[in-house]
Amino acid sequence: MTIRIETFPLGPLSANAYLLADEEAGRGVVIDPGQQPEPLLRRIEKLAIEAVLLTHAHFDHIGGVDAVRKAKGCPVYLHRAESDWLTDPELNGSLLWPEVGGPVATAPPERELADGMELSFLGETFRVLHTPGHSPGSVTFLWGGHAFGGDVLFRLGVGRTDLPGGSSMELYRSIHDKLFRLPEETVVWPGHGPKTTIGFEKENNPYV
Repeated sequence: MTIRIETFPLGPLSANAYLLADEEAGRGVVIDPGQQPEPLLRRIEKLAIEAVLLTHAHFDHIGGVDAVRKAKGCPVYLHRAESDWLTDPELNGSLLWPEVGGPVATAPPERELADGMELSFLGETFRVLHTPGHSPGSVTFLWGGHAFGGDVLFRLGVGRTDLPGGSSMELYRSIHDKLFRLPEETVVWPGHGPKTTIGFEKENNPYV
């Protein structure tokens, strides 16, 4: 079995949605389906999607949740600290930037995430790390040598902390105490921009 990782920069803010696809089995998992999700929807048309995993619930990462959930009948997973953000445009930030898409509101998540939780998809184990700071419910999904961390750690950057529930102290604690303890070769797939590695960021990221 081979699982491919595909990246879809979606919406006005080019938020990265990820598809983990097992073509042989015709199954997949979607991470952070953002705004204007049509390219992602076309790609998963013939796949059974086991779950939508959300690293956090800011509007640019959840704009396509409804479309994927309705098309595929799959559950949505989100950390309990943001369980009501999907239903509230004020909490998910979509009211702050009406010029990039208007209010975003959808049904609550079917499943709540917690730190240390292990999930089974595509015959593989995904581990949940609670990595708050960018938002109170930010999580990183670990699978093999890969970390899907949303807007916590970028290539040569870190997530902003000036949005509701953000905390610079928590962000740096999440990066240093959790992400930087991962193997240096771990590939980081961020919420925006290109992928990187833990080792590269430890050595070169000017913010941490």
